[in-house]
Amino acid sequence: MLSWKEVNLNGPVSNTLSEYLVEAEGLAKRFGDFVALQPLDVKVQAGEFFGVFGPNGAGKSTFIRLLTGQLRPSAGTAKVLGINVDSKPRLVKANIGIVPESESPPSYLTAAEFLEFVARLRNIDEINEKVNYWLDWFGMTDKSGTLCKDLSKGQRQKVMLASAFIHEPRLLFLDEPFVNLDPIYQRKCRELLLEHISNGGTIFLCSHILEIAERLCTRVAVIDHGRVLAAGKMNDLRNSKSETLEDIFIRLVGKSIDEIEAESITEEE
Repeated sequence: MLSWKEVNLNGPVSNTLSEYLVEAEGLAKRFGDFVALQPLDVKVQAGEFFGVFGPNGAGKSTFIRLLTGQLRPSAGTAKVLGINVDSKPRLVKANIGIVPESESPPSYLTAAEFLEFVARLRNIDEINEKVNYWLDWFGMTDKSGTLCKDLSKGQRQKVMLASAFIHEPRLLFLDEPFVNLDPIYQRKCRELLLEHISNGGTIFLCSHILEIAERLCTRVAVIDHGRVLAAGKMNDLRNSKSETLEDIFIRLVGKSIDEIEAESITEEE
């Protein structure tokens, strides 16, 4: 069970449940001449399960890395939990949970050692109890002494999820959290995340598994080539009652790709 806690590293952390926990204004990122993320405005309220979807290379992971202080923006500003991400990235990181796109626990540590390292870094009390709890929750007690490099992809993903949950953060940033998980643990994690929302937590999700995302998200944004194609509640994005998130995604992204291809043909002519 997740119940959020907060760490104050000489900076303000917002405590009101009704405010925006994520605010991006004109947030953009360029790498040289390549535009990874065009200026966008996004606000996520406390208690929301917000999902961002797009094809490979759309800018989803760049967006999360900007919001979590892993990248500095080329333009615009972002606040997370009321904290300016660019000026206080350490304070942001201390108060959120992050699951990156690729499972990447240190290869030279065992599963238990890595979780213990994270717990000590987070100044968690009762470290052994917390580590053992999450190893048991993910069915990995028998793998606690196995080096991360020798774990399967699914097991490494479980370790990364446990490391994001172990300090009970209020706000979770999850980039493809269900990848490599078997159906049993996809369901367990889905139920855990919904419980987190019901307890007052907030989640920012990127995923390609649209069927799961449709069950979870209260609001979504579809992006492609670094720009937002549409955002809102599912009912606001549907052209008909029967449209699924997958239908919406294909309709929006397919149109975007056709337009881009048409522009390229025009330029060649």
